[in-house]
Amino acid sequence: MFAPHLIWNIVSWENEEGGQPMTAIKHTLQRDVFTPNDERVLCVVSVWKAGKKKKNSFLCAAVATEWPVQVSVVKIKKVDRGDQYKKQATWLLRDLALVDGKDSTKETAEFDLHFDKAYKWVASNAAERNGFIACLWKLNHRYLHKKIDFLNVGESLLEVEASVESHNISPGEDEEPQEDYQELSTREETDVECLMEECDSAIANAEAFAEKLSRELQVLDGANIQWIIASEKQVVTLMDFLDEALGEVGHIESTLASYEDMLRSVKEQMDQVSHSNQLVQLSQANSRRLLQEVDYLVNQLNLSKGHEAALTQGDLATSRGITACTAAAEALTQCMGVNLHPGHLKLRAIQEQQAKFDGLKQAFSKRLACHLNKMFIHQGNSVGSGGSAGELSLPKHHQHHRDLLPYADLLGWLKTTDSSIYSELAKVYAQMLSKLYEKEIRNFLDAAKQRILTSSKEGRRLAVQVGAGRYTGSSSSLNKLGANTLAGLPSTPGHPRTLATSPPSDVGIMSAPDQDVTERSAFDKVFEQVLAELEPMCLAEQDFLCKFFNLQVLTNDAPHSVESELDGAIQSRPHSLLTGQDFPRVDAEILQRLMAEVFGAVEMELASLITTGDRLDGLNSLYMLVNMSHHVLTAQKADSTSFLSTTLGNVLVLIKRNFDRHIAGMERQMDEAKVPKKGKAGILSFVTAFEEFAGLAEAIFRNASRRGELDKAYSKLIAAIFVSLEKAALESLKTPRDVVLMENYHHLFATLSRLKIGCLENERRDAKREYTEHLHAYVISSLGQPLPKLNEFFEGVEVRVAQGVKEDEVGYQLAFSKQELRKVLREYPGKEVKKGLENLYRKVEKHFCEEENLLQVVWRSLQEVFIRQYKHFEELIARCYPGSGICMEFTINDMLEYFSIIAQSH
Repeated sequence: MFAPHLIWNIVSWENEEGGQPMTAIKHTLQRDVFTPNDERVLCVVSVWKAGKKKKNSFLCAAVATEWPVQVSVVKIKKVDRGDQYKKQATWLLRDLALVDGKDSTKETAEFDLHFDKAYKWVASNAAERNGFIACLWKLNHRYLHKKIDFLNVGESLLEVEASVESHNISPGEDEEPQEDYQELSTREETDVECLMEECDSAIANAEAFAEKLSRELQVLDGANIQWIIASEKQVVTLMDFLDEALGEVGHIESTLASYEDMLRSVKEQMDQVSHSNQLVQLSQANSRRLLQEVDYLVNQLNLSKGHEAALTQGDLATSRGITACTAAAEALTQCMGVNLHPGHLKLRAIQEQQAKFDGLKQAFSKRLACHLNKMFIHQGNSVGSGGSAGELSLPKHHQHHRDLLPYADLLGWLKTTDSSIYSELAKVYAQMLSKLYEKEIRNFLDAAKQRILTSSKEGRRLAVQVGAGRYTGSSSSLNKLGANTLAGLPSTPGHPRTLATSPPSDVGIMSAPDQDVTERSAFDKVFEQVLAELEPMCLAEQDFLCKFFNLQVLTNDAPHSVESELDGAIQSRPHSLLTGQDFPRVDAEILQRLMAEVFGAVEMELASLITTGDRLDGLNSLYMLVNMSHHVLTAQKADSTSFLSTTLGNVLVLIKRNFDRHIAGMERQMDEAKVPKKGKAGILSFVTAFEEFAGLAEAIFRNASRRGELDKAYSKLIAAIFVSLEKAALESLKTPRDVVLMENYHHLFATLSRLKIGCLENERRDAKREYTEHLHAYVISSLGQPLPKLNEFFEGVEVRVAQGVKEDEVGYQLAFSKQELRKVLREYPGKEVKKGLENLYRKVEKHFCEEENLLQVVWRSLQEVFIRQYKHFEELIARCYPGSGICMEFTINDMLEYFSIIAQSH
């Protein structure tokens, strides 16, 4: 036999007729739809789609007789109006996710089946709906292991059987029962075959075969009883053996009980021994722990006699003594920094040792501070190693730095152990060294100013005034060339505004054309030498302060090394005593304050030098602006917050103010410029001054990385020139306005084209446009002078034509008849025209200056315009006096010859 393989289907079909009994419908469906497909219907329910027009349908549960078991959903409708049905849609039962009963508390005919989407149904009555849901519930438990969810369904419908697979789906349903079948083994099959062979008559006579089997069964039962009776004696013997075994078991139990009592006593004794051993081990462990603690405290809190001697009596003046003191200070720091348990601090020995360490620390700190104070005072009163005589250079402090750098580790120790003494030492160092640097920088800049003054005429004049007592002062009398110049400069942390110099006077704002350029070059070299000396000095001191005072400062790039002459061992020394945390921000503030105190005179002295150079020649600010901008950019790349960067930035602000003042002076002179009352106007002085300024500025700024200030100055000056040119042209008495503007705009255009200044490209085009417009205007105004009557006659003709008179009728006008035209033309024979052109040339020549050489340009323009006018007159004669045969007394070739002869003769 074999188990049937079922395919479950949920089928729906549409039925337009109703009223048939459900049993009859089920029978019809089974016969017509499911039997041909080897399927069997389990339950049927009459439904229609919710929310739509009522159209009866049926849902059925069916099972097939083939393996494997599957479940589907099919929609069947009735064909036409007969009794034929067909499937319309099919779903598998395993695809059913949810059965929604809508309401579990009251009777309702609605329910939903959720496959790939929700299908909403309404049953013909609640009983059919409940029966169908109960059928789905049982199928779910039996074949799908409760995979389907049931929502809003009453508990009475959801009956759960203990083992759904071992029972029928429903006692009243027509489902095939579960069969208890067990397959015969091979031996059983063989025995059955032998029995069948021996009993061939069983097939023909079953009753005889059954009787025979019964007799044989009785014979076997009798043999079994006889065998049992025969084995009774063996049973008695077995019982005797069992009684004897029970006695032996009792004896063994008593023996085991005695052994257990003995073992209990031994166990108690071993427990006592184990407890004693634990106490002994605990005591030993405590002893070892105590010994370890004692060893730890003795080793960590023990400062050798040599280190104590170095701290109390070590020689801080020798290299060996400094090394010993450094090692001793490090050992003391390690002893004082030992991590102790709070209980250790209650020990008297620990308290005494800590008091001893504290005393050693204070004593050594005071001794070290006293020694370093003496060295600072000595260095403050000494002088660094300077350059050769006659050289403009600052003294070097490499030897001073070399003497102090061996103490850097000890300063780091002081920084972490006694910050108050560390701060006092930094303050003393700044006070002592500031006096030394102030004296050296003042002498250096005085020498620089003296060299500048002796190399210029204006400087020699000021030097004479100084010698005559007009300027009085202390070490540098030229510091009083101005006061309050830096009043508006920003102050920096630890670097207050202490400088105030006055702005220079207007002397030299507009340099004379014959100003010696070599004097400016000499000033530029001196100024660059000053910066080249000051910058390494500041960087060297800053690098030394960072190393000596153990300042961990974060910069943009690696610190600039200026200690190349120092011993390699000193530069590469390990900072072993820097055990505290790094505080870059605090260290940066300390470094700023130290640098500001040590180099407090740098900004003031540089401002004095800048004021001197600006008073000698305002154009010196160009050189200073380029040089200082370059040095500021270099300093900012290294460290934008450093003292050098801040100081040079403040000085650059002063230079920019002087430069702006110089530009303002040029603008003021342009506004106040006057045109010469006698003679030609020519190229105005402020245009020439701008040409000189722009040429010098472009030469200076050729390789400059930043020229924003110069471009702004160009824009201001060129705007002032345009305004001043219009004003000067109106004030000119001897030279026509168009000539003044034409010559100066031409000169300005030529200057801008030659210098190729990018920011003035629009202004260059404007200058060319203005020059062209005024050239054309001047030519037009001069055009009617050689032939005045002829110009007036043809202007009148053009007026009549413009008034509406026909061109061929103009000759009938009395004032413009042919006779009048011939009369006017006779007045201008070739000789008369040439004479008029010569007079015009002499008049034009008086208006133009020789240096701009625009006379030939204007003369050539006059020639072109005169020829165009001649052709225009001929056209008017041809149109207004046709067939008259009238023509002018001279030809175009005659005119070209006249213009050429006049130009060559002059």
